[in-house]
Amino acid sequence: MSNTKLMPIPGHIDPVPVPRDVTPREDGRVDLIGLPKKRIAELFEQAGLDAKAAKLRAKQVFHWLYHRGVTEFEAMTDIAKTMRPWLAERFVIGRPDIVEAQHSSDGTRKWLLRTADGHDFEMVFIPDADRGTLCVSSQVGCTLNCRFCHTGTMRLVRNLTVGEIVGQVMLARDSLGEWPKGANDTRLATMAGLDEEEDEGTYSADGRLLTNIVMMGMGEPLYNFDNVRDALKLVMDGDGLALSKRRITLSTSGVVPKMALCGEEIGVNLAVSLHAVTKEVRDEIVPINKKFGIEELLQACADYPGASNARRITFEYVMLKDKNDSDDDARELVRLLKHYRLPAKVNLIPFNPWPGAPYECSTPERIRSFSNIVFEAGISAPVRTPRGRDIDAACGQLKTAAEKKSRAELERLYAEKEQALG
Repeated sequence: MSNTKLMPIPGHIDPVPVPRDVTPREDGRVDLIGLPKKRIAELFEQAGLDAKAAKLRAKQVFHWLYHRGVTEFEAMTDIAKTMRPWLAERFVIGRPDIVEAQHSSDGTRKWLLRTADGHDFEMVFIPDADRGTLCVSSQVGCTLNCRFCHTGTMRLVRNLTVGEIVGQVMLARDSLGEWPKGANDTRLATMAGLDEEEDEGTYSADGRLLTNIVMMGMGEPLYNFDNVRDALKLVMDGDGLALSKRRITLSTSGVVPKMALCGEEIGVNLAVSLHAVTKEVRDEIVPINKKFGIEELLQACADYPGASNARRITFEYVMLKDKNDSDDDARELVRLLKHYRLPAKVNLIPFNPWPGAPYECSTPERIRSFSNIVFEAGISAPVRTPRGRDIDAACGQLKTAAEKKSRAELERLYAEKEQALG
């Protein structure tokens, strides 16, 4: 049962970006996941180690946490056996709990996860021929109320912590068996070309299933900027998860004041949930447009640090029947992108319906016509292949489906998972 109060919602247009406190662990231990080396060293010193020992232990522990993916201090073999119980008494290596997992026939995987204080959120892994993309959540719920988005029907509970965000990446690597030196699956490590003597400088995304991350899950990442920034810095740390910033994309619905900061302090690729080209339609389906309009948003895109033809900004455009899918809409989209001289790519997304959704998906013929107009203007406009439609694939849908199950059934499933884990 959750102990954290819901975030007050001031309205559809101006969501409160202030995180609420996370309920502390009952056992008083500190979760190290989400902490950088310097902070770990500070905690070790506060717990009684001298400064030199604290710095050394922090470097060792950081390597085991973020590079090797261990979940128990006992597995840290280069730390003295007498030291490991000392660590376990004071600290913990966290992961989000898995409430439910679904595996689509097309390879898409979706997890319903639970925080330590009892709140549910989702992540999705989408495999393709040349990449494997993890879609990561930044908040429990959302305040943006985008009308085509199922998560938009949920109240915002709280921001996810740094540990809960980076923990999704680590949990995905657990599930895919992709930690070096056989932390979970020696066979996969061997296939990826990792030998027994691999050191911390050789781990990369090459040859692995999980190659890319998109901050496109539940929530608006730029309304949880500090935690998202700090989590992605850990993901990009060369001594840890070591994923290149060129393989990470952050998606925003248009929080204009934070966009330049995102480019300066994080430096990852930018995606923008545009979805309409007129004020009237975008006000309806992406209500934050009433606060930060299309022109202001596109100017912020033009000013985004690091954007170039080699690192184009992705504009996401969900195709809604008779709402935003006309040939005139396509021509206006082209005009806007050219007017602001944007290095752009447009992702056309067939709407994935959910129960009670107020829209229908555009027809394949309409989507094809829209795509052709944009392509003929010299702008890439691929149509995203629908994935995971045989599972609860729309963002937020798995959480809603789980809430409809009886509490007894959820507790039974959870107990079975705990028993299976040992």
